[in-house]
Amino acid sequence: MAQNLSGKRVAILVENGFEQEELTRPRTALEEAGAETDIVSPVGDQVKSWNHTGWGDQFTVDVLVSDADPDDYDALLLPGGVMNPDKLRRNEEALDFVRSFFEAGKPVAAICHAPWTLIDAGVVEGRRLTSYESLQTDLMNAGAEWVNEKVVVDSGLVTSRKPDDIPVFNRKMIEEFAEGRHEPMAASGGRRQRA
Repeated sequence: MAQNLSGKRVAILVENGFEQEELTRPRTALEEAGAETDIVSPVGDQVKSWNHTGWGDQFTVDVLVSDADPDDYDALLLPGGVMNPDKLRRNEEALDFVRSFFEAGKPVAAICHAPWTLIDAGVVEGRRLTSYESLQTDLMNAGAEWVNEKVVVDSGLVTSRKPDDIPVFNRKMIEEFAEGRHEPMAASGGRRQRA
C-alpha cells in the first residue's frame, strides 16, 4: 500500500465480542503502512474477540476508554462483531470518544456491525454508508443513506459490510487516514448532534 502513515496514531475501539479478523487484518495493514495503533476499550487489561462461530483470542488493552484522549489520535477504527458494538453503544464514555473524532473531522473506519455504535453516537444522519446487511433498517431509521457496496467513503467515514470486504476496506481506510482531517462530520447542517 503506497500511502505512508508514519507519525499517525490510530485508536481501535472495541469491547468483548469484536470480530477478530476485523481487528487483526486492518491493524496489520495500518502498522505495515507505518501507523502506530492502540487498542482502546472500556474493558480492563484484556479484551476477548469472537472468531466467526466462537470465542477467539484475547488482546491486550493499551488504553482504557476512560483514560483515552481523542487528541492523541489521528484516526479511529471500529471493528464489528455483534456483541462488541451492542456493548459500546450503551457506554457513554465510548460514545463520547467516537463523537470527538467526528467533531474534529478526523477519519473513521467502521466495518460490519460497527455502525451500530455510530447510530448511538448520533453521527450517521445525512451520511451515505454501508454495513452488515441486517443493520440497514436501523441506519436508515437514524437518517443515513444505506447502500449495499463493498466499501463506501463519505467525508472521511469509511464503511464496509463484512470480513470478505476487508481488502478493499483496508485500502480505502489507509487512503483516508493518510489524507487526514476533513470538514467536521457532526457539525454539518441538517445532521443531528446528540446532546
